[in-house]
Amino acid sequence: MRIVQIANFYTPASGGLRTCLDEIGRGYSAAGHDRVLVVPGPRDADEHTPSGRRITVRSPKFGDAGYHVLTARRTRAVLDRLTPDVLECSDKLSVRWLASWARGTGVPLVLFSHERIDAILRSRVPRGFPLTTAADLANRRLSVRAEKVVVTSSFATAEFDRVGARNVRRVPLGVDLATFHPGNRRGTTNSADPIRLVLVSRLSREKRAERAIEAVRVLVDSGLRCALSIVGDGPLRASLEQLATGLPVVFHGHLTDRPALAALIADADIAVFPSPAETFGLAVLETLACGTPVVVPVAGAARELIDGPGSGVICDGSPQGLAEGVRQLLALPTAQRRRAARAAAERFPWSATVESMLALYADYETARSA
Repeated sequence: MRIVQIANFYTPASGGLRTCLDEIGRGYSAAGHDRVLVVPGPRDADEHTPSGRRITVRSPKFGDAGYHVLTARRTRAVLDRLTPDVLECSDKLSVRWLASWARGTGVPLVLFSHERIDAILRSRVPRGFPLTTAADLANRRLSVRAEKVVVTSSFATAEFDRVGARNVRRVPLGVDLATFHPGNRRGTTNSADPIRLVLVSRLSREKRAERAIEAVRVLVDSGLRCALSIVGDGPLRASLEQLATGLPVVFHGHLTDRPALAALIADADIAVFPSPAETFGLAVLETLACGTPVVVPVAGAARELIDGPGSGVICDGSPQGLAEGVRQLLALPTAQRRRAARAAAERFPWSATVESMLALYADYETARSA
């Protein structure tokens, strides 16, 4: 079966989306399917990767963050040549014109929803904007145009439940349990060392990274010796660096070296994730896999990843709440925290994600073979 994945916002620095598409694509290929990924870029390219074939379509720029966005005419021409059996779209922007192409060719269109519209836009629209109404309208149209909608958490499911969509399937994402492992820890800890905190996040408005920095301020002011490593980049980096002036905060930028990232996370004592807009929390899951417990807000899906005592704390998401979550975890033995965090992550291997996706496509494969 030829499964064509299509997505905007896929770049060398696009974090969770790129990881998800590459890991699932690798699973499709390993299962014997012909996986092709179609993404936008500055120039045309057709290459073979460990995850399967990747076609880059020359596309116009979108915004000032280095992204490009697929256009209907050029992308449809690529799809006409590929003749997919299933079209898996990880991009809500493209669903409208992809739906007409899919209907005309008889190819099932599956929307893989990686963000929740109302959550990601909440920090970007003016007060009083009818966000829920607008999100419901958009999701009603999306669910009608796609044959199936895949979501990754209960939090992500909720906005489609709100509009009565009947074609929604929940498929949690996974984690590379070999790369992200407690054994990657490089250093040792003694009582004289500062508590090592980490945040892995894109530095954009909806991620609320400033709350992690303010949590450090709360902890330092209370007398706790700690240091925060921030891994990631984005449009708010300069303003966040200014906010962190005088605080024990280090900005590492975006790390493309996955083993190096895993080692940095494993070295941390606790991770803080302030974002209330996560529809799954892939970085949270990778952190848990490294044996590093997490503090997450009650809003969003990251809370769904926490399992046994010591794996994490759910708080109100404020700087004070994050700081209190750190203190709660520090009250538990280190070994308990690390075991609980790792055990929470081991529930989510990528193989389970791939199996669930292929189970969705089983009927399509049967119809193709008939």
